[in-house]
Amino acid sequence: MPERLAPSLQKAKHKIYLAGPLGFSEAGLAFHNEQIIPLLKRLGHAVLDPWADQGNISAVQQLPPGIERIDAWRKLNFEIGQKNQHAIDECDAVVAVLDGSDVDSGTAAEIGYAFAKNKPILGYRSDFRLSADNEGGIVNLQVEYFIRASGGDIITRLADIPLAVEKICKK
Repeated sequence: MPERLAPSLQKAKHKIYLAGPLGFSEAGLAFHNEQIIPLLKRLGHAVLDPWADQGNISAVQQLPPGIERIDAWRKLNFEIGQKNQHAIDECDAVVAVLDGSDVDSGTAAEIGYAFAKNKPILGYRSDFRLSADNEGGIVNLQVEYFIRASGGDIITRLADIPLAVEKICKK
């Protein structure tokens, strides 16, 4: 069950779930925390950030290899996945970072789940590498379908986020 929202989330225009793989690298996490999140907050939105609380990853990483570590990862993976599901359930819209040689599998799953929950989705892809199934797409055709069918779009510049988020939040 989702937890009761903090007062800062209650006063926000919209609750935006920020999907993407940026938390897996130091550089990506810096961009996530120093560019995208502040931009969404300046627009008056609350950001539901799956990277904000990943449980006790460092404690699990420090366990010696073996069954105890495997079991700890399994437990933590379930907790993180459940927390992310609840955040998507609670959000008004999703902004999904689509960078990479292919869309991150977790991000693709979050996009599919958000679509099934009738959430509008905005894709952000600043990566210029080709990533589509054919020349008619930008990313994987199913991911692109879910984004566009939700009423969203795929943008390629950080500067376009304000207008694009405004559009999906009106739907």
